[in-house]
Amino acid sequence: MKKSGITLVELLVVIAIMAVLMGLLLPAVQMAREAARRTQCQNNLRQMGLALLNYESARQHFPAGWVVRRSDVLDPDREQPGYAWSHTILPNLELATQFDQFDRNLPVNHVVHHPLIKNFHSVFACPSDVGPNSAIPADILDGHGISKRGSESLHDPPPAPLPEIGKSNYLGVFGTIEIRPAVIESDGMFFRNSRVRIAQVTDGTSNTLFVGERTSDLGISTWSGVMLEVPEPIARILGTCDHPPSPTPHHFEDFGSRHPGGANFLMVDGATRFISSEIGPETYLALATRSGKEVVKEE
Repeated sequence: MKKSGITLVELLVVIAIMAVLMGLLLPAVQMAREAARRTQCQNNLRQMGLALLNYESARQHFPAGWVVRRSDVLDPDREQPGYAWSHTILPNLELATQFDQFDRNLPVNHVVHHPLIKNFHSVFACPSDVGPNSAIPADILDGHGISKRGSESLHDPPPAPLPEIGKSNYLGVFGTIEIRPAVIESDGMFFRNSRVRIAQVTDGTSNTLFVGERTSDLGISTWSGVMLEVPEPIARILGTCDHPPSPTPHHFEDFGSRHPGGANFLMVDGATRFISSEIGPETYLALATRSGKEVVKEE
């Protein structure tokens, strides 16, 4: 009687075929997962767009990039309370309970707020951005991954232990100007005590960047507000478009993502667009201004 079974050669052939099939299947699965994460990221931005447009409809202006007592001086005592645009729209994102727990007469990073500002809200997080959902913003990295001390901190060293802050991957568009505390007004949609009206977006709401993505690779950004004792305090809530998305090397204040080839952005009209890393510099700068009168070339 013949014994049933397979030879060693046949077994090796089967294993080789399975390995080839797995090699073909895994990239397809990874691409499908990334496509789902990119879609969820765009949905997060759409929710923010609806919240911002509802805010503007009710108050006739968009929220300030961050709120301070005076816009014409650079003084830590007057640069408070520091609440960011993203904090301001919490009630429009169905997070009113979180919003109401803050005493907005106190600075955003007041000790009584520490349990609140470390909270993580999924609407502010890109699913492709892996890593901790909160961190202490004690340092940032330069474009080569080397730790550096931010030059925009008003306190060195910090006057008190720094609080842990909840992550956000979505930053308001400051415009084309380098982010510095001395800049009172920028050419983008968000800046210090800004109250931009939709009628002031003369470049067109579909041609103006509103909110964009940033990874946590070089440091954590946040939804809560400006804390002047940390490195790059304003760049934690706003980004600038002086470099294309995901440049190499990557600067902390730039936009960028872990999506291959670019980053998602929200336009002022509430639509989302994926901006390629290969976008022309002139086009990207034109999209970043609200009333620059530039001609935006489709790419």
